[in-house]
Amino acid sequence: MPLEIKIKQSLDAANRGAVTVELAGSLDTATAPELERQLAPILDTAVTDLIFDLADLKFLSSAGLRVFATARKRLKERGGQASFIHMQPQIHEVFEIIKALPGIGVFKSLAEMDDYLTARQRRHTEGS
Repeated sequence: MPLEIKIKQSLDAANRGAVTVELAGSLDTATAPELERQLAPILDTAVTDLIFDLADLKFLSSAGLRVFATARKRLKERGGQASFIHMQPQIHEVFEIIKALPGIGVFKSLAEMDDYLTARQRRHTEGS
């Protein structure tokens, strides 16, 4: 499944340092490099708030999580932050899994982690 990326800069004077990134589709090994490419010029500016709108994101792999982590780290270095809104249940579950296991490597490889995340997300989309 492809990834659709829409980037919106805030025009509101109070929120000039904010950018919203709307994602639709699948953020995985094949699509993460394109998101990184589109985020690079934004992260090189004075933007302090990056809002990822995940309302239409259907799948998230470890490659997508790495893109989010990199953006978060770059923003944090300058006092900013990354925020996530409108998560679908399967995407929220991925964030909960990662939050519950900070810094703990429980998978023997990225492929094993992706297989696990895929199976967990599939439960939500297949209605089990």
